[in-house]
Amino acid sequence: MFTGGSDGEAIRHNENCPSDQELNTVVALFAAGHYSEAEAMATAMTVRFPFFAFGWIVLGEVCKQKGQSAEAWSHMQKAVVLAPGNPDLHFNLGNLLQNLGKFEKAAESYRLALQIKPDYPYAHNNLGITYQRMGRQEDAESSFLQALQIKPDFDEALLNLGVTLKALGRLDEAEACYRRALDISPNFAEAHFNMGVTLQQSYRLTEAEVSYRHALQIKPDFAEAHSNLGNTLKESGRLNEAEICYRQALQINPDSAELHSNLGVLLKDLGRLNEAEACCQQALQIKPDFAGAYNNLGVILKESGLLLEAENSYRRALQINPDYAEAHSNLAITLLTRGDLTAGWEENEWRWSTPQMITGRRNFAQPQWRGEMAEGQTLLIHAEQGYGDTLQFCRYASLAATRGLRVILEVQTPLVRLLRNLPHVDRVVGSGDELPVFDLHCPMLSLPLALKTTLATIPSAQSYLQTDKMQVNAWQIRLADLPGKGHRIGLVWAGNSHSHWPQAAVIDRQRSLPPERLLPLFKLSGFHFFSLQKEGTATPKGFPLTDLMDEMEDFADTAALIANLDLVIAVDTAVAHLAAALGKPVWVLNRFDSCWRWLRGRQDSPWYPSVRLFRQPKSGDWQTVIEKVVEDLTLFAED
Repeated sequence: MFTGGSDGEAIRHNENCPSDQELNTVVALFAAGHYSEAEAMATAMTVRFPFFAFGWIVLGEVCKQKGQSAEAWSHMQKAVVLAPGNPDLHFNLGNLLQNLGKFEKAAESYRLALQIKPDYPYAHNNLGITYQRMGRQEDAESSFLQALQIKPDFDEALLNLGVTLKALGRLDEAEACYRRALDISPNFAEAHFNMGVTLQQSYRLTEAEVSYRHALQIKPDFAEAHSNLGNTLKESGRLNEAEICYRQALQINPDSAELHSNLGVLLKDLGRLNEAEACCQQALQIKPDFAGAYNNLGVILKESGLLLEAENSYRRALQINPDYAEAHSNLAITLLTRGDLTAGWEENEWRWSTPQMITGRRNFAQPQWRGEMAEGQTLLIHAEQGYGDTLQFCRYASLAATRGLRVILEVQTPLVRLLRNLPHVDRVVGSGDELPVFDLHCPMLSLPLALKTTLATIPSAQSYLQTDKMQVNAWQIRLADLPGKGHRIGLVWAGNSHSHWPQAAVIDRQRSLPPERLLPLFKLSGFHFFSLQKEGTATPKGFPLTDLMDEMEDFADTAALIANLDLVIAVDTAVAHLAAALGKPVWVLNRFDSCWRWLRGRQDSPWYPSVRLFRQPKSGDWQTVIEKVVEDLTLFAED
């Protein structure tokens, strides 16, 4: 009750005070949880001995136990006035003020306690917690270190220091603090939990899972540990196990809006969209101003094909939190999907503030180019996302050159040789190579904003990438000698699994299909099928496919092979963009909630004249897509 161990004698002002028996009885009642009896005796004391602090302290502690923080603070203030030299009173008053959210005053109370008793480790620790809540992490670190100087085996201070170091981005030091705390107290559930949080942030998912499970062995009703274990399992692709964890957390804490919202996202990833939407709606019933739930609801509505409803949900999130980067980014994707490119490009600049992109932002000293004329200056255009994005947006380099700029492209190394043939590009360098001198820069996906691209002004030449003629001719000779005649068809059935990026991994599972789905194509006569699958699921044994991809060193090699094919049939991957940019006919096997660039409600693409889209009529329905491809391939063979 009385942190620090002060006894009644330490705060007596005169001989007119309760007897030791009365004091001991009140303490015993409080310790036994008989708060009403303790409160009654303490109230009587304050009437009989109004200038004796003990009665006010007991009333403050009772009110604190009953959740009456304001009343507790009032009683404790009276006690402090009566015994200003007692450090424990200032400490307890600081605790109450902290519970009330009055952090500046709480810090002042802890500092007063430390003026009286500088070697008070609990006051240093709680002052550090207050600094944490005020966002003053460096001051918090100093307070925790002082607590540990006085009490080296102070496990809670080690835990709190770890939390601060994690907030400062010093994950290795945070982990070391948690390990020291666990050496002292192996059954410290919160230390196991925070260890898991730090390991998860370092993407050491197996170790994080072990830490969360340790925390739950010690404290089975630890809702946050169930939830974070669910997050870890979700990131590991174990979605069904993650659902069990979220539901266990909700059994413990059914009124957690955050848990309902997180379960909604998981159910969305499992394809159970109606249940997912219901979860987010439940979160919003509990917490109507929950911007995160509106954002998650928008994602679910978009995946359900309800673009206007999704847009409204994102905008509601932004009314609550105007600086919510993920909601801005998701709104951008929805606007682009609807074809509102002008507004979409503007919103898309928020991508650089999202957790997925913030670490990839290039903080060049040179200014970002915004589309202005810049005669004689050098512009660095740098790739920022996947191969497909680079292949789609590299077309803008030539347009930028028309503004009087000397253009340098920095792209992923496997694309360097292919993109050296782009017209009006002065130089192409690989990511990580030393950059030449430049005056301006522009991320590749910011170019449409700089050049004010609308649906009507998309630069969509039949082909804008060129192949090496000698390579093309070499492949022509080689393919002519292969057994198997007929139309040459390239196939891609899977994208990069993105196992390190959970959100992208979910999308890949939606866009990719098992290669066995393609078996109906092989029953058609008059075709020679080639695998263009470089990553992902390998060509199954026994498939009637010619697979030469082991010989492809970079995209220039793949382009030369594609130049000798008649048609490419691919899921939404970089190869589809490559073939389309070469002007080759491309049939895109497209998921229901497809990428924004393919828009909605159309079978063609304003980005690529040679592309045809074969869309799933409902989520996961590849059978209908393949049936349509088989039907149209039959017609293709007759041409």
